[in-house]
Order: sequence, then structure tokens, then C-alpha cells
Amino acid sequence: MTATEDEYQAIRAAESSIPEEPTKVLSNNSGSSSDEESPSSTVAALSKTTDAILKKAQASPILEVDFTSTGRSRIPLRSRARRASTHQVDMARAIHNLLGDSSATNLIKAECCGGGCCRINGGDGSSAPPSPSLDPLVLPNNPAFRSLNLQLTPLNMKTNLRGIFVLPPNIITLEPLSEDVEYKSTVKTHPPKFVTPHPPYEVFPSKIHHTRCLTSPGAEKRTYHFDLDVTDYPEEGAGVDFVVGGAIGVCAPNDEELVDQLFDILEVPILMRDEVINVHTKSGRWPTIWGEDESRLLTTTRRELLTWTVDVQSYPPKKNLLRVLAEYAQDEYEKKILMYLCSRQGQAAFCELRTGPYVTLYQLLSAFPSSKPPLGHLMTVLQPLMPRFYSLSSDPHTTKYANRRVVEIAVSVHEADDWQGGQRTGVGSGFFERMALKYIQSGGSDTIHVPMFRGLMQNPLAREFQPDGPMILIGAGVGIAPFRGFVQRRLQSANCANKVWVIQGIRDSLLDELYAGEWGADEQKVKTVVQSRVGTGRYVQEEVRNQADLVWFVINSLDGRVFVCGSSKGMGEGVEEALIDVAMKKGKIRREEAKNFWKNKEKSFQYITETW
Repeated sequence: MTATEDEYQAIRAAESSIPEEPTKVLSNNSGSSSDEESPSSTVAALSKTTDAILKKAQASPILEVDFTSTGRSRIPLRSRARRASTHQVDMARAIHNLLGDSSATNLIKAECCGGGCCRINGGDGSSAPPSPSLDPLVLPNNPAFRSLNLQLTPLNMKTNLRGIFVLPPNIITLEPLSEDVEYKSTVKTHPPKFVTPHPPYEVFPSKIHHTRCLTSPGAEKRTYHFDLDVTDYPEEGAGVDFVVGGAIGVCAPNDEELVDQLFDILEVPILMRDEVINVHTKSGRWPTIWGEDESRLLTTTRRELLTWTVDVQSYPPKKNLLRVLAEYAQDEYEKKILMYLCSRQGQAAFCELRTGPYVTLYQLLSAFPSSKPPLGHLMTVLQPLMPRFYSLSSDPHTTKYANRRVVEIAVSVHEADDWQGGQRTGVGSGFFERMALKYIQSGGSDTIHVPMFRGLMQNPLAREFQPDGPMILIGAGVGIAPFRGFVQRRLQSANCANKVWVIQGIRDSLLDELYAGEWGADEQKVKTVVQSRVGTGRYVQEEVRNQADLVWFVINSLDGRVFVCGSSKGMGEGVEEALIDVAMKKGKIRREEAKNFWKNKEKSFQYITETW
């Protein structure tokens, strides 16, 4: 039989008799310290509520519910015996287990790392109050740990951690040589031969022919120009060469000072740092970058490995790294914190750690100073040091030096806040700045090489550049650099006159206009400079809207192309919106149609973007 209206009314009456007091516990509200809201009184209230519900249920007719419409037997609902385990909720840890694993699990951040570690919890975001009966957690007292800003409120030494990340196996072992082997290290100038980012070819030592700073003092970002000598670059096959719009690859090392800091904090003896050793790898591509997944036996030094093969600052920490640090932590409190970050309860804190400012390896080792893992196990879980790519800023088929062939690039120095209070540079841009300053300070007398390879010559800019047809080149900051090569090549042909236009976004022409006066004889005709920090301030996207007639003419021409290069945040997104507005205005179409218009132009290789 099915439930009648009277029976439903009986159930509603039972529900309405539930007192409000237990809600304070179930909502995870620990903001009050009154006796009425203490765990023991709450348990009593819960018991009364349960008894009231049972009495109402017993007074109501037993419902029989037909769960299917196929005539199967009906199962009557019976009241279950009440469990007696609720007497433990007066313990702080039991309350914590009931209310949630972490005070941060209620937060869902827009900048989530994507690892699925932000979870919704039924509570209101507060955590259970600490209990004096629990073993408190003593936090490491050092600036590096405080800079991590970890949320550890629910954690204590008796917390039973669950779902801890499995310790990664150590697949790298370092051993002393069994016999004397002649080995010449080039650690200060060139990567070891087993680092092969451009197989089957080796990394080429390109001499810095000239370098200069393109920006003036006071510019928000420092940008350097480099002329790299590739006269003796080896042949790589018929028709393979540097092309307009291409990008060279550069093997940038970790800073020598940073490498020594890591050796110091890991307590690697000075005499062992440059000792020639054998490295055994059980599997993987490390340290070759693009080699086969296989075991290896290599001869090298610890300094070469730490300088050229692992990235110690560019990626947020992963659980495999934290788990290795936890394994070797000698301090019980540091071990507990690291294990917590590797556990299910610590997922939210781990997510916050990953989505904050990038944490360097040196910062982590300084935050947990009792952890000094073996170098081999540490390198097993570090990210490989990948090559950096830089767009050519000139036509590589023209040269301004007699009997020498050079390729030109522009490098902007990337800086981020450092936990020690200063600024740290990126791996690649920091390396180039150190080389530039060394060259400039020596007056060009020092011979300085950059480890490079031909790199990407089929990237979007290089692949879609055409020697004829109208084109608009839109760029901001160092994103304008590859378009200089476009203009140089196009202006060599009289047929291309009045067919190329450049929209360059800068902050202040007196401080950071790159390559001013270096675009050719018709620079004033082909280039429009937009300054965002001078006068009323205008951005590239505003000039795109202002040039709507020109943009619409070029993109609808038979061989017309629109190129965009620069940062995807701000400039890239702003230009995309401006182009949609142009299509809506000039084409008299709706927004969705305008978006599809540019998508189709992208598919037909008339709208080309290269952003980062």
C-alpha cells in the first residue's frame, strides 16, 4: 500500500518537533564558547531529538513503499536501533572528524590548481577548537616556513592522517667511480653532452657578438637585445635554416649562487660537489629531456646535475616532492606537517600552497631544515630543466656584420617576489641578464657563449608569415620583437609598400619602446605606438578599435592576415575583445557571429596568435 496524506502529515509533524540547538554543531560553528554550546550539552540535545523522532515514528503507521512498478514484493520501512557511539563527540578530535578534515575545505578558489583538491564541505568554514588534551603542533620558527602561510589549524600531533601519498621510489643513484676516468667538466659554460633537447644534434655554443639594454632606467621591465653568432652552426639537412618569425631554443642553467645555496642546505661536502661520479637511472628520460625511457649509466658531477638537469624554482611543489622531504625529516613536527600536506586531510592546504606564489626548492628546504634527502632521491621527483624559447627579432637572412651571421633576440627579465624580501629572476631571463651584464662590464672583451639550438621554426608566426599580402602586426612589450623581422623582410620588396602595419603597445616611449628607429626607412608610416602610462593612457586594444576600417579591410583581403603576439593576460584577451567589436561594427553582426567569424579566420590561418 502507498502512504496516505495522514501518514505524510505525521512525518511532517515529527520533523517540525526537532529543536534548533543541534544545528549549531552540525553547522561547524565554533565561534561561541558558552556552556550551552559545549560538546557534552549538544550530545544531550541530540539524544533528546533522536528520542522525539522515534516516538513520532512509532506513533505513525508503518509505511509500505513500492519501489518499482513491476509488482515486486514491497519492503516495509522499520525503525533501526540507535547507535551508541555518539558519546565520543565530546572529544575535540572526534568533533573534528565529524565536521570536516580542514577549515579550508569549504573554499573553492577561482585559481584552483586543477588537482581536485578543493572540496565542498557541509560546514561553514570554521574548525573545531583545539583541546588541551591533544598534543599540540610546534611550528618551525623560521622566515621560510612563515612565508608559506600554511593553514594548519585542525592539525595536531595525534591527528590520524589518511590517504597519504605513496613515497616515490628512488630511481637515481650516485656512486663514486671505481677507477680513474679522465673527465672535463664544462659546468660553467655548457651543459653535459647527455642533455639533448634537440636530438640527434648537440647543443651549440653561440658566442654573444653584441648585447645592449633596450629599456631605460625606470622602466618596469628590463629588456636586453642579443646578437648571437651562428656562423658555424652545423647543417641539419637540406633546406633547414633559421626563418623569419622562428624561435631559437636556449639551455639556461640554474644560477651558480643558487646551486651553492642548495649544496649548503643539503650539507653536501665541498669536495664532493665537483667530484666525478657515475649516475645510474633505472628508467625515464631524465636527464636527456627527449631521450628514450630507459635505464642509463652516465659520468658527470653533482654540480653538473644540479646546474643543468633539474628545475628548482619554476614549478609549484607537487606531492611527490613533499613526500620525499617528509621521509627524511628528522624533526617530528616538520615530518607531521609535510605528511599532512601529502594526506587527504591536508588537500586544501596543499591546494593553497600550489596556487600561491611559486615556492622554490631552497625555500622548502629552508622551511623544513631537518629534511636533507639524498641528492639522487631528490632529483627523482624534481621537474627536468627544460629549454627556453625566444623569438627572432630580425630577418635571419640579413646581417649587419661582415663575414659573420647572427640571429637577434630580445629578452625581457621576468621577476617575482622572493621569500627573503627581494626579487628573483626567471631561469632563462636571469641567465641572459647575467650574461649581458658580464659582457657590458667587460666592454665586450670577454668571450661569452650561450648554449642554444635551432629550436622552433614551425611555430605559428614562422609558419604563417607570407612575403606578400596585407598584414597587421599587433604586439605589446617584448611581443613586438618578432614583428621587427617581418617588417625588415617585407620592406625589402617594393611590391609590399603600404601593405604592412604595426600596432605597438608600450608603457612609456621614453622608457620601454623597443627598437625605436630600427624598423626601416618607412617606420613612421608602418608603425603606430600606443602608450598606456603617458597622458590619458591608451592600450593596444583601443587602437585596434580606432583602426577598425583598416583591420576590416586587411582581414577580408584575399591574402590578408592579422598577427597578435604578447602576454595572454591583459593584452591578448583585450585584443581579442577589440577584434570582436570590430567585426560586430563593420560586419553589422551579433556578438556570437563575430566570435565565429574570428574562429573561422583562425582556422583559415588569417588570424594568427602567439601568446604566453
